[in-house]
Amino acid sequence: MNPNEKPLSVADAQATALEWITPLGVERVSLLDSIGRVLAETVVAPGDLPPFDNAAMDGYAVIATDTTGASEASPVCLHVIERVTAGQLPDRPLLPGQAIRIMTGAPLPEGASGVVMQEQVRREGDMLTLTRPVLEGDNIRRRGEDVAAGQPVMAVGERLTPAHIGVLAAFHRSFVTVRRRPVVAILATGDELIEVDEPATPGKIVNSNTYALAALVQESGAHPLVLPLARDNQAQVEASFAEAAAAADLIVSSGGVSVGDHDLVKPALENLGLEARFWRVWMKPGKPLLFGRLRGRPCFGLPGNPVSSMVCFHLFVRPALGKMLGLPDVEWRLPEVTARLAGEVKTKGDRPTYLRARLFWTDGEWQAAVLPGQGSGMLTSMLGANGLVFFAEGKQLGRMGEPVPALLLTALTHGQPSFIKKQLIG
Repeated sequence: MNPNEKPLSVADAQATALEWITPLGVERVSLLDSIGRVLAETVVAPGDLPPFDNAAMDGYAVIATDTTGASEASPVCLHVIERVTAGQLPDRPLLPGQAIRIMTGAPLPEGASGVVMQEQVRREGDMLTLTRPVLEGDNIRRRGEDVAAGQPVMAVGERLTPAHIGVLAAFHRSFVTVRRRPVVAILATGDELIEVDEPATPGKIVNSNTYALAALVQESGAHPLVLPLARDNQAQVEASFAEAAAAADLIVSSGGVSVGDHDLVKPALENLGLEARFWRVWMKPGKPLLFGRLRGRPCFGLPGNPVSSMVCFHLFVRPALGKMLGLPDVEWRLPEVTARLAGEVKTKGDRPTYLRARLFWTDGEWQAAVLPGQGSGMLTSMLGANGLVFFAEGKQLGRMGEPVPALLLTALTHGQPSFIKKQLIG
């Protein structure tokens, strides 16, 4: 890793990292443990759903032609011969002039062609009076109208939601095959760090990066493995990375990747045999960013500044985890929208810049309110941010109302609105 080597663009760095990322293997998990997991099989309906014609309302099953012409002036009377509840089979077929009392979900009797709602009829004893006609198919759920036997219902790469789980249960599936969740080792380095439960000490800062990164890993569908703090000691840093490579599918560290006297991550990784792909990306925040492969495991060395660390996670680690999970790229690339600036914005323009912003949809278009406090150490500026406004290198001023590209950080549903355009890489 040559310090004089020109930093990569965001697009080149993303593409370079993703070249070394492959989907993980699969595992079979119980249905109740599958929420949020990524499907690794095509699910085909084993039978019709619903499996039989059934009543969509509480009422009476009738032969529709028996009720033709029914009105207040000319009512139709039918003889009620049976009562059928959900889970019960009718004892006999329905014959002309007859009706069967039926409950929602109960199987439709043979011969019945419609169901009249109970509030639309009058009943006295076993006699039913109708004053309006019932049409063929009224209030009937037909066999297979939801899904027909043999029809593909779910595809590889779908993330399982409660709706998926409900359908799988309806298919008598107690287990499902999913992609294995990546285990992500999270390692923070630095003598200046203390843990959250340690008392405040002059000159020390709380190790907040580990918790933010662990939460981002969980939000991405992976499993965080938080390792103990590694102090500014070469042997300790090397031992921590060796442990991470042995225990995880992917490694994420924060801090120690710049050029200071105590930035020990690069030399530690080089001693361990890191296959380096790049170090430094031409962006702001987050220029000191390292990526390579350590003992077969992808390894991201993120900056130590809290905001830089989180922004780099969204742009680089999140796509890597999405690919490892087997998700289609539309699921893990941050969608780009065009938004109008809600106020004037000034930057140095020395590098391509990602500005934390609050994006909101109003009057048929996106608006972007760039948040105050854009320093890379201002962690609370991420609290209101649901997007990143992008300023290209050399752009120093954005005027109110000016359209700019922006990335959405919040999760989107599969039915993305038409205003979501291409994917912004860099």
